[in-house]
Amino acid sequence: MRTLLSLFCALWLSPQVMAQGLNAFARVDENASGIADGWWGRTELTLRLSQGVPFRVFTLDDPARLVVDFREVDFDGLRSDSLLEGTGRISAVRFGAFQPGWSRLVADLAEPMLPQQIGMPVDPSSGRATLEITLKTVEPEVFAASSGAPIDPNWTPAFLRAPPPPRPGADRFTVVLDPGHGGIDPGAERNGVNEKHLMLSFARTLADTLRRAGAEVVLTRDADVFVALETRVAIAHQTQGDLFISLHADILSQGGAKGATVYTLSDEASDAATEHLAARHNRSDIIAGADLTGSDDQVAQVLLDLARQETGPRSAALAMTLAEGMAAVGGPMNRHPLREAGFSVLKSADIPSVLIEIGFLSSDRDLANLSDPVWRQNMAHGMAQAVLAWRDQDAARAALVRQ
Repeated sequence: MRTLLSLFCALWLSPQVMAQGLNAFARVDENASGIADGWWGRTELTLRLSQGVPFRVFTLDDPARLVVDFREVDFDGLRSDSLLEGTGRISAVRFGAFQPGWSRLVADLAEPMLPQQIGMPVDPSSGRATLEITLKTVEPEVFAASSGAPIDPNWTPAFLRAPPPPRPGADRFTVVLDPGHGGIDPGAERNGVNEKHLMLSFARTLADTLRRAGAEVVLTRDADVFVALETRVAIAHQTQGDLFISLHADILSQGGAKGATVYTLSDEASDAATEHLAARHNRSDIIAGADLTGSDDQVAQVLLDLARQETGPRSAALAMTLAEGMAAVGGPMNRHPLREAGFSVLKSADIPSVLIEIGFLSSDRDLANLSDPVWRQNMAHGMAQAVLAWRDQDAARAALVRQ
């Protein structure tokens, strides 16, 4: 029997706390919360909350992580360095929104540890609660056998349910826009500018521009929630998207990266900086505590590679047209605007897909542009015109292929 831990603090809630209603966010008291290593391989995680909330705890392997889901906690104002006492058995911790109605805390484990004691006692007079988790070091094989995401239909977020089927119509053209990051995964951050919020805002602007031109648009997320990389691709398939555009504005110090860059899928990266960037993007699911067990299917991969023989050239044409359209409205573009790498989010077999770094937050010039709503509107216009131009070119090429 797997020793996954799925515990709900409703067991400990007093009538007074229940009267407060569990719909309200619990807030974290930073001064009374912390993570500390103890003797004999034990580590204590303490989180002081303004009220009790339902929660569950489990571990994930490869890499080793502790995950705590809450319904629901407001982590605003809490800093990860305030929880960690230097580098210990827990090497890093992240927290934030996960899905609508869910919050998540993910702790990276420097060595395999399993929860030995878990509780959330509630003060009957004040309603305040304290999440207390005691972890103990175990052998790697014991940790692996006890780890995995619990299967509980009551915790399935509505956001992951299949979207409504697309409207029929021969002239229907659907663009799937994918605002990068979200929820517990903030993406790049600099000078108060946050990539996940910036890309959602830009995606909405681009979506409005495309809709005014007659295209249908689907956003993989339209709120500050986490969406797994695999789910982003699945949404494109469920809505029968005609193309997929993932939007980002990362920080990349290698080579002084700046200017808009359009990426297509390839087994080998164009250069070392691009390879590093792809590796960071592909870690999004790990950062948010997604269970990647069983995600590698070699047989399916061979079939997908065959399907991409047609999609690949169409994606390359889309990338070139987008780069030209963005340059036409002033860019600025990267010195090498067309690049390739193994971005997981581009691995759809039958939908032309590109990933666009609209700019890099590590560049002062790009940061200023990305912070300017007028610049963003102009860039969205150039990208929308390019998408429509590609649509017409792709339709013409398809007719020639059929002949």
